[in-house]
Amino acid sequence: MNYKEIRKNEEIRALLEKGNANLGTLGYTDHSEKHCILVAERAAMLLEKFDYSAHDVELARIAGYMHDIGNAVNRSHHGEYGALLANDILKRTDMGIADRITIMSAIGNHDESTGGAVDIVSAALIIADKTDVRRNRVRNKEQASFDIHDRVNYAVTESRLKVNPEKATISLNLQVDESICTMYEYFDIFLGRMMMCRRAAEFLEAKFKLTANGSKIL
Repeated sequence: MNYKEIRKNEEIRALLEKGNANLGTLGYTDHSEKHCILVAERAAMLLEKFDYSAHDVELARIAGYMHDIGNAVNRSHHGEYGALLANDILKRTDMGIADRITIMSAIGNHDESTGGAVDIVSAALIIADKTDVRRNRVRNKEQASFDIHDRVNYAVTESRLKVNPEKATISLNLQVDESICTMYEYFDIFLGRMMMCRRAAEFLEAKFKLTANGSKIL
């Protein structure tokens, strides 16, 4: 079972679709297949940049694509639900036990409320997921009714993730429109996630850096 086959799996795609629909009803930002593909490719890119094996890169892609399937069950503890669902799905494929458990563990540890990096695959997934901050993740287009999560995401007018293997750095550079969201509001929501990225980067023997409007934050 490889990434291309995972992308075609009807059960996984149905879980992602239902999870994203559920979160839309509850007022959350976009968690669609588009987000999951971005996370998959970004997680793979991180491991490729730091010269990890093609096998590890493939596991990161698969974990990245599947990481939000637990939202179909419930937003609370969606990482753990997603891990159990992933294990059940992958058990029915030709994937080896060790690889299945690695993917399950990465999915189960990607949420900041209960998780944290435990290996390179989970570290890549966490950084890829938490750095997907962009205006078009906001579904609600009426600014007057934005909650803080909408404002924080909508305020980010530019987001760039840069990886420098020679300097062993992973840098997220943001431009934030402070007329929409104050820097205090931004960090009230995202500082925990950025600290999670900082710890995850250590598994890749790198440092995570964050700049906002040209100022170094982490």
